[in-house]
Amino acid sequence: MSLQGKTAIVTGAAQGIGRAIAECLAQAGADIVVADLDPSRSVETIASVEKLGRKALNIKVNVADATDTKSMVEQVLKTWGKVDILVNNAGITRDGLLLRMKEEDWNLVLQINLNGTFNCTKAVLQSMTKQRYGRIVNIASIVGVIGNAGQANYSASKAAVIGFTKTVGREYASRNVTVNAVAPGFIDTAMTHGLPADVKDTLLKQIPLGRLGAPADVAAAVRFLVSEDAAYITGHVLHVNGGMLMV
Repeated sequence: MSLQGKTAIVTGAAQGIGRAIAECLAQAGADIVVADLDPSRSVETIASVEKLGRKALNIKVNVADATDTKSMVEQVLKTWGKVDILVNNAGITRDGLLLRMKEEDWNLVLQINLNGTFNCTKAVLQSMTKQRYGRIVNIASIVGVIGNAGQANYSASKAAVIGFTKTVGREYASRNVTVNAVAPGFIDTAMTHGLPADVKDTLLKQIPLGRLGAPADVAAAVRFLVSEDAAYITGHVLHVNGGMLMV
């Protein structure tokens, strides 16, 4: 699954799943745009990509801001001349039961998780359609399919990302731009480290493989979907959840 000569933008690439994706794509031969709201947090990802012998570009971007995402893509095109791959990974949670959920927490999650995916995708599409090649992967979530108590905002945003993925996949397939989603289950990241032991035990009992996923599990799925091995796949949701949801 060589990505030699490809350029990839990965949003939210400073840490966790985003960093694992950036490193995985670099290992396959791609040059990486490490896009994050705080570039100072991206230093380790940049160093890791460069250690793998690939070029890295550290760009500050607020994905919820359409002007910001457009400027990001313009900078990449000016520097490297093309964008082959976009991974919309940037996302946040602001959990709470619906009756206690603040309107600003609802709006913020939708702005970053959903609007951010829209903004970045729209920003790259013109150049991708012009070159008649593009690979877009959106990071969704298992809770966008099954729901999760206390995550109405997050679940809604990820369910919307899935619908968005299928629609854009239909719209741009004729231009050889594929659009797919990866829907992780519960992954061992900073988000899950804070879970109480009893909650984690309950989770593990629901996962047939008996463990939380690793960021590398998600990254491997992304690498497949952006490779030529997946050239005939678009509008698909690849579930990476240890068997917790089987569809």
